[in-house]
Amino acid sequence: MLKRRIIPTMLYADFGLVKGEGFNAWRRTGSVIQTVKIYNMRNVDELVLLDINATNESREPDYKLIHDVADECFMPFSVGGGIKTVEQIRKVLLAGADKVVLNTAALETPELIREASETFGNQCIVVSLDVKKVDGEYKVFSHSGKKKTAYTLVDAAKMVESYGAGELLVTRIEIDGTMVGYDNELLKLAVDSVSIPVIGGGGAKDYQDMHHAFDHSGVDALAAAAIFHFTEQTPNEAKSYLAQQGISVRN
Repeated sequence: MLKRRIIPTMLYADFGLVKGEGFNAWRRTGSVIQTVKIYNMRNVDELVLLDINATNESREPDYKLIHDVADECFMPFSVGGGIKTVEQIRKVLLAGADKVVLNTAALETPELIREASETFGNQCIVVSLDVKKVDGEYKVFSHSGKKKTAYTLVDAAKMVESYGAGELLVTRIEIDGTMVGYDNELLKLAVDSVSIPVIGGGGAKDYQDMHHAFDHSGVDALAAAAIFHFTEQTPNEAKSYLAQQGISVRN
């Protein structure tokens, strides 16, 4: 397995960054560019920037913002939100992003995944699956967690892999932002369902929780936001702790 990654996520809405709980109750956390500058100094492996309103407002990605982030960002970064076409993916990559994150469009038009992966290479096509537990079963939601789809996690994961996704980002909606700990059952189910790398998200609590998630679920990377925004914990310290516990992380 490749070295494990710690990936801060930045949620963008209405000209600034926000963070909520359970994909709701949003509060401001600062500006995009200032946050990128902070992460530049904190030795993060990658960044993910998600425009949480673009799809529901039927907007294209903010290409100028992506370009501005690319000018400041010293590490690879992925961009999601509002992406519906191969041409939009092209514009996002030309603006400076290293990867795109597809969610609603990937579930509604999975052929987009195939066309995008064949055009740009599957290494830059990430599919995000937002999941809730409904009647004891992990169900996938689209439109920033607002619309339940017909897919279970396993069905969706296998489907997007078959269409050419290069990586999965799996997030448990109900615990996102709550800092109660990752849902390792969910993450292990995702890992066991596909052969492509899986990024786990939702509920990161502390460094010990990250160690437990890597050790018990087998994910390739962990996404986190609230613990970096609202506590003194940092990606650098997380990686140092994980290395001490025998987890092979990027330097």
